[in-house]
Amino acid sequence: MPRTTLSVAIITLNEEANLSRTLASVRFADELVVVDSGSTDRTLEIAKSFGAKVFAEPWKGFARQKNSAIEKCVGTWVLSLDADEELTAELQREISLMLEADATNVPPIDGYRLRLRHVFLGRWMRHGGYYPDLKLRLFRHLTSSGTACFTDRPVHESVQVAGRVETLKNDFLHHGYPDLNIYLEHMNRYSSLGGQIAAAKGKASRSWPAFCWNILLVPILTFVWNFIFRLGFLDGREGLLLHLYHSAYISWKYAKAWQRGSRAVRM
Repeated sequence: MPRTTLSVAIITLNEEANLSRTLASVRFADELVVVDSGSTDRTLEIAKSFGAKVFAEPWKGFARQKNSAIEKCVGTWVLSLDADEELTAELQREISLMLEADATNVPPIDGYRLRLRHVFLGRWMRHGGYYPDLKLRLFRHLTSSGTACFTDRPVHESVQVAGRVETLKNDFLHHGYPDLNIYLEHMNRYSSLGGQIAAAKGKASRSWPAFCWNILLVPILTFVWNFIFRLGFLDGREGLLLHLYHSAYISWKYAKAWQRGSRAVRM
């Protein structure tokens, strides 16, 4: 019985530092699809060197950009990856075996959660709630309920699959934060998007108690919970920095939600 086909969907913007590692880890796939939103470095050259189908499109937001990449795939299964992620050799073998056995699954499986291993400043974050970070990234392209896709939200988008979903045993890696400058840039960008969502949900912290709770106490309690009770301290100095700055991100998010709300009131 022939192996079921697999497409890999990736979105990019100036990812020359990461893309080769990502594409090298999915050479076993039948198709590579890259949707780029205006790279000025060697990203497109690298993608084409791996035989990827490259499409240039304006930025539409994370979910819509990823859905555009998914729509261009022709494989029975789609693996959606970020350009700074990498499959371990063990996960590559596990996915290959899954594709070979796909036709024998009764009832059929429509999606798989993968175990994400976050790497921060070169260190694997094993504790503090960061592992295993289960992500539904491998899914059947077409199901009885339609085409699988990401939910349309500004940040923290996720795949919606109506059918049976299982979890694979092996990991993939996230190399998103090799240094603090990159992490702080991401904090600023994602806290703005998170603040937008919080404000839309009515969490603009307009009252003084809500302001203190969201901007001061929630970040402190989050740090204590993750760093102490969920053993984040076992990840050493890198763990301390990650949990400290993650708590700061929460404060920034609610501060930006408050700022959006206060501007709306003044207008």
